[in-house]
Amino acid sequence: MISHTTIGEAQVERIVHGRIDVATRGPGFTDVTGALGAFVRENRLMDGVVSAIVSHTTASLTVQENADPDVRFDLLHALERLAPRGAAYRHDTEGPDDMPGHIKALLTGATVTLPVAGGALRLGTWQALYLVEHLDNGRNRRIDLTFIGR
Repeated sequence: MISHTTIGEAQVERIVHGRIDVATRGPGFTDVTGALGAFVRENRLMDGVVSAIVSHTTASLTVQENADPDVRFDLLHALERLAPRGAAYRHDTEGPDDMPGHIKALLTGATVTLPVAGGALRLGTWQALYLVEHLDNGRNRRIDLTFIGR
């Protein structure tokens, strides 16, 4: 059975764009929840949704557990098993990590949309928003943000 509860309605009064720049150090998860929360607070965003897209094809965004770092460790190893370096990829001119990086980004996704209510992100107790770097060497990554609401 699916239950539906209406908590409130918000009219679109604002569209706000922003950006988060992230310097990565190689494969791994970078918590960007604080930066996204700062975007919400600094722009006095109250109720709506914020969409984020990482503007690179070898990095991704995900909402994942923030309590136990072993979760992120195991996720990285699972992705490595799904898209290993050294497999017989046709696209290999940019290095042995490039095509696996594209596959991992395909599997994990480039966008997320999160609710904002009462001026705060609505994430679960053990959730955080992460940029996931899939390449061996650090990169400067950009996350573009769009808020729609009031």
